[in-house]
Amino acid sequence: MQPFTRLTSRSVVLPATNIDTDQIIPARFLTTTTREGLGAHLFADWRYDERGAARPDFVLNRAASAGCRILVAGRNFGCGSSREHAPWALLDYGVRAVVSTGIADIFRNNALKNGLVPVIVDEPTGEWLLAHPGAELTLDLAAATLTLPDGTRVPFPIEPFAQHCLLNGVDELGYLLTRTPEIEAYERRA
Repeated sequence: MQPFTRLTSRSVVLPATNIDTDQIIPARFLTTTTREGLGAHLFADWRYDERGAARPDFVLNRAASAGCRILVAGRNFGCGSSREHAPWALLDYGVRAVVSTGIADIFRNNALKNGLVPVIVDEPTGEWLLAHPGAELTLDLAAATLTLPDGTRVPFPIEPFAQHCLLNGVDELGYLLTRTPEIEAYERRA
C-alpha cells in the first residue's frame, strides 16, 4: 500500500444517494481475490450498456473525468453488503478518496484497510461539492482537512489508528510487523 499524505485533484461527482456496493462493483465480478483489473468493472451497470459499450452520458465516461482521483457522491455511499472488492475497484480505477455527507460504516472500514480515504463532510460542504464537479480539492490526511478552491479548510473525522496506517502505507498486518522487535522482546520476557 502506498503512503497517503496529501492529494490535490479535480473531483468527479456522482450525485446519487444510497450507492450500494453492488452498484460500485456488481456481484458477478467478485470471482477474483486480486485487486488488479477491477477498475474496469467499477459501476459497470451504469458505465456500460447491455452490449458492453460505454454509455457517453455516464460521468466516468466523460473526458472531463479523466484523471480525477477524488469521487464526490451523494449521502449513504457504500451501503449494502460488505465487500472489499468495492474499494479495490475504486482504487484500481484511480480513485484515492471518496467524499460524501454519509459513508456506510462497513464500506468506510473496508476503504480504510485498503488505502482508500473516506471523507465525511457537513451538509453545506457536501451540497457545494455536488454542485461543482471538477473543483480542484486538496485532501491533507495528516491535518484531516479537505481544502476547497477558495481556501476554505473543512475538517473531517478519521480514526487515529487508520490515519497512522494510511500515512505510513501499512495495513493492520504491516503495522504489527513494524512492531516485531517489541513483540519478540515481550515474548522473551513471558
